[in-house]
Amino acid sequence: MTSKPGHKRNRWLRSAVALGLVLLAVALWSGWAEWHPQQERELRNQLQKQLEERLPAAMQPAADRYGIFPHTVDGSQARSFRVLLVHGLDEPGDIWADLLPVLAAAGYDSREFRYPNDQAIDRSTDLLASSWPELPADRPVVLIGHSMGGLVIRDFVTRYRHPVTTPATQPRLEGAAVRAVILAGTPNQGSDWARLRVLLELRDQWAAGQQSGFSPLAGLQDGTGAAKIDLQPGSEFLIELNARPWPEAIPVHIIGAVLMESAAALGDGVVAPDSLTIIGGPEPVLVAGSHRGMVARLFDTDAEPPAIPVIMTVLDELESRP
Repeated sequence: MTSKPGHKRNRWLRSAVALGLVLLAVALWSGWAEWHPQQERELRNQLQKQLEERLPAAMQPAADRYGIFPHTVDGSQARSFRVLLVHGLDEPGDIWADLLPVLAAAGYDSREFRYPNDQAIDRSTDLLASSWPELPADRPVVLIGHSMGGLVIRDFVTRYRHPVTTPATQPRLEGAAVRAVILAGTPNQGSDWARLRVLLELRDQWAAGQQSGFSPLAGLQDGTGAAKIDLQPGSEFLIELNARPWPEAIPVHIIGAVLMESAAALGDGVVAPDSLTIIGGPEPVLVAGSHRGMVARLFDTDAEPPAIPVIMTVLDELESRP
């Protein structure tokens, strides 16, 4: 028995109306969110808290997913400091695959901090603070952050480890001292590309699914998207972060990339050179490359990522100073 033409038209009409309503809802939400970013951020934070409270088991990620993880251990070439690596937004996990062997060969004890990178940046900073006691306190730490990871580092240093509000301000957190900070491709003044984080999220979840299998809540375990609001130029998070004084005792080094010399203002394709700067900070060292390609190869046959020699030079200089 075949369907009548009228029935087929009705089904197509209902489908078209349903799709139109979905698109209209998305457009209305996007328009409202564009004009009310802080309210959107609060809603996303509330959603994450509600999910964590009502679905604690489902929202609990695997034990090996977040926290501080060692990669290389103390070797015969004992260095005067350790290295802690902090990745950026929607990172599938291999951003440090090219730097880690270089650090190991140079005798550095290297560790990585992994966190729910879609959540509000200050929540990720809080997780770093709660994980900090896991680091041995016998030697200081050089923090290296890529992209948004650099903002987590800056928030951690100026809010927890070395707050500078008055000369008498004491650290809110004890433990290993911070020797220096290296920021690679960090959007200190924000990036408009944060609005397109949904594309990065798809890449992130595909990689996570390949490693640990599919979970219906996997896309929410790493946050509900508040980070993309914090990353936008002029966000309240960036205004407050950039207003904090940087502690003079902690050297900061900034590395950026330029895709094309003929269009240097575009920077690495995600972060413009102007966005790399911080008040009172040094001039960025610019290398030729892309946002991710400055620290990670796209293909195994690619040359060494251009930011790695710069990072190693900074570490060598720090090692040679008292």
